Amino acid sequence: MLEFDPRIFMFVIFGLGLMLAVSLERYLARFWLSLPIIYVGAGYILFSLPLGLPHINPTVDGFDAVTLEYVTEFIVIASLMAAGIAIDRPVSWANWRQIWPLLVVAMPLTIASVAFLGWWALGLAPASAILLGAALAPTDPVLARSVQVGPPGENKRHDVRFSLTVEAGLNDGLAFPFTYLAIAAVGMTSLGAWTLEWAALDLGWRILAGCAVGWAVGRAGSWYVFEREADAPIEEIGEEEEDSAGKPKYSTSEGLIVLGALLLAYGLAELVEGYGFLAVFVGAVTARQRENRSRYHKISHHFIDQIEQIVLVAVLFGFGAMLASGVLAPLTWPGALIALALVFVIRPIAGFLAEARSDLPMIGTLAIAFLGVRGMGSIYYLAYGQNHADFAQLDQLWAVTSFAILVSIVVHGIVSGPFILFAERRKSHIHSGQEETMLSHTPSGRPFMVEGTNDSE
Repeated sequence: MLEFDPRIFMFVIFGLGLMLAVSLERYLARFWLSLPIIYVGAGYILFSLPLGLPHINPTVDGFDAVTLEYVTEFIVIASLMAAGIAIDRPVSWANWRQIWPLLVVAMPLTIASVAFLGWWALGLAPASAILLGAALAPTDPVLARSVQVGPPGENKRHDVRFSLTVEAGLNDGLAFPFTYLAIAAVGMTSLGAWTLEWAALDLGWRILAGCAVGWAVGRAGSWYVFEREADAPIEEIGEEEEDSAGKPKYSTSEGLIVLGALLLAYGLAELVEGYGFLAVFVGAVTARQRENRSRYHKISHHFIDQIEQIVLVAVLFGFGAMLASGVLAPLTWPGALIALALVFVIRPIAGFLAEARSDLPMIGTLAIAFLGVRGMGSIYYLAYGQNHADFAQLDQLWAVTSFAILVSIVVHGIVSGPFILFAERRKSHIHSGQEETMLSHTPSGRPFMVEGTNDSE
């Protein structure tokens, strides 16, 4: 008889998961379901069976926490790169005006609310409560694929998608200062010089350094590509493009350049004690601003998207394995209510307050407020905190965080599709009515375009 090898069986699971990912994602979209729901469920079932598969529980094994930190770190980096390349709206205060309140209002409100509930309802130590708030505050660029802007050249440029994409790209780096605050607060009983050091280094320098390195790498990378390589519009991506020597203007080297720039931005930012996540996203957005219509951006996005999907399949199965390994066992009713409050109360109210004065119609504001997906970023920050300080009640932190991610995967995975579609159709209807009004008031009988409007994309 053949001997059953769990390691080989995991190769089979992973290979099958990769093969089915694309077609299954398209099929599930018909029923308003998402791929994470199915793959997390499959991972839970498979790792619950007596097959000898490994247990993944960071509250029991420190090695699991280190592994989770490294794996989720890479997939968040890849997701930030893909999201940044997809952003083709020029960077300016006016074009991005609905983004800033999400970062300076919604995110701090979420951190403070979750931290307070963790301290008050769960009895967490202040440092642990802050870590819980920091981990659950950022929206996730990994699991929010269905609500983000599409690849370059595709017609998915609605204001709601744009806002959710940029928010996820930026707040995944801006959660780091509060993670460092939690680490610094371990063992502290009062405010002191350490808080000033945190404000100057973690809240000030690291953000500026991350943005500066990202901008520099993005500028250098775009120069390297567009000054040394020929160019063609996105619309000609399907046409055969050759130079005078009969060689393709772009080759498979694009993938190496994209991956190299991604790792370079992250590594350089971390070397100067900046935030690598911010550097990756800012670098991708900066590079995209040059030769905006170039087909190179579409090729680059496709390459990095493939890498992201490969790692995503493994991470989704792994999260299902975490659930099967008992990470939710310490969950109490107060902890479950905190997770539910985050998804249904805290984020929607914080997001609505942040966007209340935006120019978006009400349905767009509600969509942005509610569709704050939680996911792999939360696992990364919690694993990072665990690996860098001795936090109390880690089992509670993992239980609440995992349950919040699970609720978000199910709720947002079902609701996001119809919600986004309804918001897009509603906005289209409003703009159709506006164009008819402009036609009737224009002497030439032709509609006019308002320069710098958000729909110009």
